[in-house]
Formats: sequence, structure tokens, C-alpha cells
Amino acid sequence: MHKTPKFPLHFLLVLLLVFLNSGSTSEVFDSGEEEAWLNNEEDDQGSMVKRQNRAMGRSCDLTTGKWVFDKSYPLYDSSCPYLSTAVTCLKNGRPDSDFEKWRWQPFGCSIPRFDALHFLGKMRKKRIMLVGDSIMRNQWESLVCLIQGVIPTARKRLTYNGPTMSFHALDFETSIEFCWAPLLVELKRGPLSKRVLHLDKIEDNARSWRGVDVLVFDSAHWWTHSLKTTSWDYFMEGETIITNFNPMVAYEKGLATWAKWVDSNLDPRKTQVIFRSMSPRHNRENGWKCYNQREPLLYFSRPHIAEPMLVLKGVLRNMKFPVYLQDITNISALRRDGHPSVYNRDQAQESKQHIRKHGSDCSHWCLPGVPDTWNEMLNVIL
Repeated sequence: MHKTPKFPLHFLLVLLLVFLNSGSTSEVFDSGEEEAWLNNEEDDQGSMVKRQNRAMGRSCDLTTGKWVFDKSYPLYDSSCPYLSTAVTCLKNGRPDSDFEKWRWQPFGCSIPRFDALHFLGKMRKKRIMLVGDSIMRNQWESLVCLIQGVIPTARKRLTYNGPTMSFHALDFETSIEFCWAPLLVELKRGPLSKRVLHLDKIEDNARSWRGVDVLVFDSAHWWTHSLKTTSWDYFMEGETIITNFNPMVAYEKGLATWAKWVDSNLDPRKTQVIFRSMSPRHNRENGWKCYNQREPLLYFSRPHIAEPMLVLKGVLRNMKFPVYLQDITNISALRRDGHPSVYNRDQAQESKQHIRKHGSDCSHWCLPGVPDTWNEMLNVIL
């Protein structure tokens, strides 16, 4: 009679281990996390952002931490030739310089110090484009200044093409570009020179975004201006004219148009898309909330989530394309010391005694300064 072979217990255990490990562990986890993210199985926005982080190989929350004074900063100085006059606060007469030396320290990890050559190596033969308003240009100038110092003068170039300006690192075949599109959707002149914001049209702006390897978007400030300073006279959706509309409802419609374009026109295997959250303003007290501030806040007395952030998260949740939300709002809100205030122009000695006659810019950021941290975080994301 044929006998069933008997296997030693240790041999059976080996077979069991081989079976359990027959697939790649990393592939199983990665595909599961990506599928969960794409299917939006969880509604909690904190969980969504954490899933995005894990899918990119990170588990650290970059948004919770504190500002640490670090004498080894800044990473460049205000003599960088690509800085706008309005953000070179020291050159414009700001008497203190500590605002340049604060480094963001997450509680659960550390953000690597920005390494220009390492960044250029990652971006070799690629285009990265920052799309948005003047605060996005603020960030673009920061990024260019972070890398330009390692490139010989003859091997870097600045070019302009319509709404875009591009810094080229020729030896790396890399371009770092800024595209002016503060509302993302199209703002045009209508009859009687009225400014018309088309909530469902985007292609005139979006044609500049095609073929880019990394797209970083921002749009919030122009949607939140007061009624006296809005950039439009009325909205249009299709052929319908809308003269009285809640700006946040309009913002949601504009973002939905952007989201539809991204979902329909971009391939996540070829293009990485990041949406940077709203940069906070410290404009209370008629714009003087940031004047003469010398150090960051330690914490928020009344933490809250701004309405534009809630709208943005809602739109991203419904997208098919895996957009990474880079949340810089709360960490930057602690930095009321980082704005130009009156030092957005040269303060001649004779004007200092009449300083209150000038406006105070509590929206943009001095450079070097806070946007450098945004770019160190961006480097981690990439």
C-alpha cells in the first residue's frame, strides 16, 4: 500500500513562510494605499493627507511642529539677483534679521536642509512649474535663489513667454517656471471693459501647463479679497451672467473646473501635481498686525481651519487624479514676523519718521524667509 509521505514539522513551517512571503510586501502595501486614496474611502481630511504621505514613503506629519532658531540659516542672502525689490526686506532697511533664521521642526521627524545639487539631480531633464498669484511668485523666487548659487553664471538663463517666466539650469536641462494664473480659471474683459470671471473656462491658462513634469498650484487670495478690491465685475457660467455670488461658492466652482481639467488632461505616471494651501495674511488692524514683529508665535490661541481650505479639500476629495495637498497654512500663520510690512520698498532715512503714512504688506513674505521652508517641504514631497 502506498503510504502518504510524512514531513517534519520544521519543513512545513518553512513552506508556510515561503507561501506568506511569495508576493512583494512593498507592492501589496503600495497598491492598497494608492487604491484606497483614489477611491476616497475615508472622509477625514487628516487621514487623507496621511494616506498621501504613506503612499509617497513618508509617515511623518510635516504640519505639526515648532519654529526653531537656527544660526546656520538663511540658505542664501538678499543679494540673490532673482528677488523682487518688494521682498528684499533687509536691503529695504528692515533693522532686524532674525526672521531669516527660523527653521521649521516637525515633532516626528526632521526636514532635510535644502541641497541644491541634490534637488537639481532629482529634477534633471524635467520642468517644474509653480502656478498661481504673486505669493506663488514669492515661492518661485525663493526656489530659484535656493539653487542658483551652485550654477555657473554662464550656465543659467531667465526667459519669458506670455504669462510664464522660467529659470533654466542648462547643464541639468532643468527649468523652474512660474505661471501667472491667480484664479486658475479665465478672467477676461467683456462689454464696456467689464472684468468677467469665467468659472467654467480654463484652457487659455492651462495650455501653459501641458508637458510639465511637476505642477505646483495655488489659488485662494484673489478669491478672498474684499468687495472693494475684487478682481472681477461679474461671473459667467456658460452663457449665464451672475452679478451677486458668494465668493466661496464661486471658488468651489472655479476649483472644480481646474480639477476636471487635471483629471481629463494629465497622466499621473508622467506628471506630479501638488496643490499648496493658502498662505495666511496678518492684515488685521488695517494691515499693521505684522509691523515691527520680531519673532514667531509659539501657538494659536484660537486655532481654526479657514473656509478656502475646507473648499479645497472638498474638491480634492472628489478627484480621480492623485493630487498632493501641501499644507503650509498653519505653520506660516505662526510667522507674523516674516512679512515685509513697510519694508517692501526702500525706506530712505528721511521717511522713517513718517513711516505710518505708507501701507504695510502683511501678505507677502520677506526673502530669505518663510517660503524657503515651503520649498524645503516641497523637496521632501518630490
